[in-house]
Amino acid sequence: MMSPFKRYLAEEIALDHVEGLIPRREALRRLGLLGVGLPAATALLAACGADAEVAATATPTPSPASSAPASPAGPAPLPTEAVTFAGPEGVTLRAAWAKAREPKGAVLVIHENRGLNDHIRSVAGRLAADGYSSLALDLLSREGGTESFSDTAQVMAKLGEIPPERFVADMKAAVTELGKREEGAKLGMVGFCFGGGMTWLLLANAEPRLSAAAPFYGPLPDGADFTGSKAAVLAVYAQLDDRVNATRDAARAALEKAGLKHEIVTFPGVGHAFFNDTGPRYNAQAAAQAYQRLTDWFGTYLA
Repeated sequence: MMSPFKRYLAEEIALDHVEGLIPRREALRRLGLLGVGLPAATALLAACGADAEVAATATPTPSPASSAPASPAGPAPLPTEAVTFAGPEGVTLRAAWAKAREPKGAVLVIHENRGLNDHIRSVAGRLAADGYSSLALDLLSREGGTESFSDTAQVMAKLGEIPPERFVADMKAAVTELGKREEGAKLGMVGFCFGGGMTWLLLANAEPRLSAAAPFYGPLPDGADFTGSKAAVLAVYAQLDDRVNATRDAARAALEKAGLKHEIVTFPGVGHAFFNDTGPRYNAQAAAQAYQRLTDWFGTYLA
């Protein structure tokens, strides 16, 4: 039986195919790397609405921002530096660190299913420019880091093999490291896509050191219970992201049950990953608004 996060990754591949972002052959290759056999992969593509002839040749509809070079939301990023620190069980974890000049708080940044790349480093740098020192963790640290893989399909496949318990242990170690680097600062967290799911996952594993968290269009873990966490949560969704939105009501119920301060924001007319200025679904207007909401949230609960 496929784990929830592996299922999410498989559905992500199928969605990319349905929307014409990758051809059928590439979708089947990526699903194969995830361990999904050909019959199951074919069934998944069909279940997600793929027409083999149409989706294989379709061109994705450009967002309003895609006719010109993408302008990332937020300020010009501060530089990041590659750092390592002690993780659980004697392992060494890798991350990108961006130090704010006058820190107002500190933020753990969790990457999408493409791993720790320049886009996520840029997000960390932009948050640092706005006063929030940021540590962007590489969840593939134990494999030598994202850069040790030859393509994003292999990154996704490896992420799909890792048990949630390992992700939680590594993220908790990163929270510890963040607290050491900005001693006395309030700590926050933001994650995107797969990283949004990781943000929900850490909240569901009683991480009381976080004062604020912002999962961006992240899948909610099955049976999520946020008891023991204290973070004020800004949950960001995209109106056209039906797959992730299916867990939105459950997220709201879990937040209410745990008594956490929260706000759920759904941006109209945009799809999954609308914040990623390097991707085909980027929407500059919505991304700018989401970034402002994010920094306002951190300004309220971290500063």
